[in-house]
Amino acid sequence: MTAELVRGQNHTLPQTRLEIRVSAGSPVVAGATLGDERGTVRGAEWIAHPASHRVPGLEVSRQAAADHRLAVDLDALPGSVHRVTVLLALPLGPGQPARFGAVAAPFVAVTGLDGTEIATFTLTGLDTESAVSALELYRRQGVWKVRAVGQGYAAGLAGMLADQGVAEAAEVAASIQEAVASGLARSVTPPPRTSDGERVRHPAGPPASGDGGPAAPAPPGPAPAPSDPAPARTETSGGPVNYAHPRRQTSAPPPPPPTAPPAAPGQPAQPVAGDATGWSMDERLYNQIWGMFEDLARAVAAYRSAVDFAESRMDQELDRALSDPRSRIGGAGDRAREEARAKHDELTGRAREALERDLAQLAAESAVVEPALPAAYAGWGNPVWHGYRVPMEIPMALRIGDLHLPEGIGLRIPLLVRLPLERGIWVDSGRTASEAAAATPGDRLRTLAMETAVALAARLLAVYPADEFSVHVIDPAGSAAGPLAPLVDAGVLAGPPTAGAEGVSSVLAHLTRRVDLMQMAIRAGASDALPPDLDSAEQLLIVNDFPHGFDDRAVTQLRYLADEGPSVGVHLLMVADREDTRAYGPVLDPLWRSLLRITPVADDHLADPWVGHAWTYEPLRAPQGSRVLEQVLALVAAARRAGYR
Repeated sequence: MTAELVRGQNHTLPQTRLEIRVSAGSPVVAGATLGDERGTVRGAEWIAHPASHRVPGLEVSRQAAADHRLAVDLDALPGSVHRVTVLLALPLGPGQPARFGAVAAPFVAVTGLDGTEIATFTLTGLDTESAVSALELYRRQGVWKVRAVGQGYAAGLAGMLADQGVAEAAEVAASIQEAVASGLARSVTPPPRTSDGERVRHPAGPPASGDGGPAAPAPPGPAPAPSDPAPARTETSGGPVNYAHPRRQTSAPPPPPPTAPPAAPGQPAQPVAGDATGWSMDERLYNQIWGMFEDLARAVAAYRSAVDFAESRMDQELDRALSDPRSRIGGAGDRAREEARAKHDELTGRAREALERDLAQLAAESAVVEPALPAAYAGWGNPVWHGYRVPMEIPMALRIGDLHLPEGIGLRIPLLVRLPLERGIWVDSGRTASEAAAATPGDRLRTLAMETAVALAARLLAVYPADEFSVHVIDPAGSAAGPLAPLVDAGVLAGPPTAGAEGVSSVLAHLTRRVDLMQMAIRAGASDALPPDLDSAEQLLIVNDFPHGFDDRAVTQLRYLADEGPSVGVHLLMVADREDTRAYGPVLDPLWRSLLRITPVADDHLADPWVGHAWTYEPLRAPQGSRVLEQVLALVAAARRAGYR
């Protein structure tokens, strides 16, 4: 399956003899550089370009063109080469575009020798840049991978080569442009591309929670184009990393294949798993789930509207019938009341019949979709977890619970949040408005809240590659030892749960420093200057029993992490009762509003601004007596140990 990369995404290469195909809307110069362990190009002999189109293991085009094929043999590279960077530049000359923002976004594909695509990348978001590092093939622990870079340079080829350590960058860039100018007349322009629209973007806007904070993702509706990339971070291996999901394409996705026979006239269509648009089955299932959410929201909204109309109409007819004193005497008034109620019952009956039909169709679709879900979208009771294997790439989204409405109490819609997380999560351990919370003792509610946080952390660990997600725990009083046991016993935490004021201060200082360094590296474009001990994996901080054990400085650091952390891969998972923080006054209100609030028991706190529903959220729990969570964590721990050897 082809991996559609976004900026910063990487993918393992299954073979060492490859082609790199470049397609652009106008002629571009294609080249490549060889880098050592630090990515430094040691000299001009390590650069393949039109004036010197061949180096050991690599051959590029001799001219500027709209389409290129670069040949790569990774086994033939010198032993000191650890990185191959594919470069694109605009040729100089009258009538030539001066910046990539004025031409169509270039498309780059890594393929096998038979033409089978391994990974693709579209270089969007360029503006004043006239040269760009498109891809890099790099060696890590003996395995070659490809990373989508997309780093542009307004200073052109000279600036890009200088950034890679080339001593005479200006002279080399000039020789490349001279060679291009001599052969520019031979460059060709491809036929115009079909207008398929921009990349599909899945909406991530949330309905508001019942207390004014953000909550569940909003219903999607038609998928608009993504013009805003996800927040970026920087890895120690180089380059800004975009945390958007890796399943994006640059054109509208194809329609789903016809996998079910057409329905008979008058009969509803038979539901099919993945019956939605998308480039991959995961994307189709993602879209289908949100389509089910939208269908349920609309069906219930139509039913409620019809009931409200029937009641309003009945009230109006009764008012008119009884406004004449003469109708109150004899049988005229009784007949008017009976007719009004009969019309009301007929309207509500029709509405209920339509709702039941829609609910039955959605239930049938859910019965087909649930067994087909990948682990990231599946509940703990899904058999897919029994065949779990640690993934190589992060999924598009993660299921963190279920949603339902009172009209369809038996129908559960998975609540999916996009990965990487765009904001932190708050598990409310206090009293909520639901009957389930009111019937649960306070101590038990706090325990359930921590268990919910642990299960969510386990799911995040399970859906990320083994070396790309770390979990820290702050438990100031050590009161969460029981719920934390699955994470502690499996050995998947970055360190033991932290207790005491000194421990809290140490963990917060460590993560705050990481956010500061990442942000400075992004702004300065100096990812290579990051400390070697900096963990480039995404970080999750679980905070139990907040605000107990936190001083003013710690509270300020938490607010900083909540605001600035997600953009550089640091996320909060708070377990707290908001009532316990009233002593701080309004200072913590921005913190709560920035977090996605979920509850450890069923609660209808998710307010849907699209149609005004109050959705009931239910957390995911492993089946009674099941040890699936422990088994999954054991596999994660084994993969992490194997990766550290």
